[in-house]
Amino acid sequence: MSAIITAVVSVTSIGVICAAILSIASKFMYVKIDDRIALLSNIMPGANCGACGYPGCSAYASALIEENAKSNLCAPGGASLLAKISEILGVEAAGIEAKMAVISCRGSGQNKKMKYNGIESCMAAKNVFKGESSCAFSCLGYGDCKVVCPSDAICVEGGLARVIAGKCTGCGLCVKTCPSRLISIEKADIPVIIACKNIEKGAITRKKCASGCIACTKCVKECPQSAITITDNIAVIDYNKCDGCGKCASVCITKCIKLLLEKNS
Repeated sequence: MSAIITAVVSVTSIGVICAAILSIASKFMYVKIDDRIALLSNIMPGANCGACGYPGCSAYASALIEENAKSNLCAPGGASLLAKISEILGVEAAGIEAKMAVISCRGSGQNKKMKYNGIESCMAAKNVFKGESSCAFSCLGYGDCKVVCPSDAICVEGGLARVIAGKCTGCGLCVKTCPSRLISIEKADIPVIIACKNIEKGAITRKKCASGCIACTKCVKECPQSAITITDNIAVIDYNKCDGCGKCASVCITKCIKLLLEKNS
């Protein structure tokens, strides 16, 4: 009996000592959390789309306080959210940095290697030998991106997904959905895009798609701002240098360079 009592007392004593240590440690190691982070998290749209550049809404709320992140990065929240964020932070509201989704493919359905008769879903089709197109980097055209778009800003025409710029808020949900990784979020005022993601050598790309980038370097040589380079067998535009002159689009052999905005004369 005494052995049981001794064991109980020992365990109890250890528990009390551990509790005391934890209590003291919590006071010494306590990190004060800014109450504004909770306020900001509560007003976020909850899309967790990543369009702001952070993993989710909570991460962006924390970054606003801890990293002094820009207050105008949440495109889905719009002007109303920006006003609330500015009020909590006590800063002047800046303009929303307009963004939009860009789909980098113009050759869906070319040179099909098989006929897919399964579920009409890009993800499902991608799981069957990477889709029916011979190009593994092509739009599959079943509209998974269209389904998740909360703004009805994506349509599918001729087996190719297309963004309706005036409706797109740049939320980024379509980016996560595309199994071919063809969609990116860019600033809404970019003048031109390379509508291809195929990083295979030009000769291989040309056999699979007449609209793919073949890394011929014509656009590189024509660009007066030296804004285009060839990386991994594909043209890449530096938008910090690009002035939207459109010369690259005019000389592109396969017409995979798409002019979005005409340069003002």
